[in-house]
Amino acid sequence: MNTTDGHRKHARNERNERDELDDRDELDEQDELDDPEERDEREGKDEEGGRGERNGRGEPGRVSAAEALRGAVEQLTELLGRAPETVSALTPTETGWTARIEFVEVERVPETTSVLASYEVALGHDGHLLGYERGKRYTRAQIDDKDGG
Repeated sequence: MNTTDGHRKHARNERNERDELDDRDELDEQDELDDPEERDEREGKDEEGGRGERNGRGEPGRVSAAEALRGAVEQLTELLGRAPETVSALTPTETGWTARIEFVEVERVPETTSVLASYEVALGHDGHLLGYERGKRYTRAQIDDKDGG
């Protein structure tokens, strides 16, 4: 490469860098002029300032089933201080999601005599925990009858 080609390439790179900086400055200035709600909507943020997720139908603020499940497990694990045994249900509702998560309450030997508890968890559309309640307790070896008792 001769010197002239090197100078041209260097000048072209400098112009590209200046153009990129100008573009970023224009976006920043536009953000300052925009209505904050319009900017949040454009950036995909919800009312609380967080990122609103979209489900397969493109609805803002509603997390997918997998995200709701992860959120339920993470949040309840943090509150109870132990990891779940399994998730036995996840259902969409008008207000978000309902999940049923099983936790070991009392570990015993043999394991088949350990006591488990089923927790009903309510989540909002955004995946945040709204509430939970411990349901039935049972031993690991117990088998559900057909009536759910």
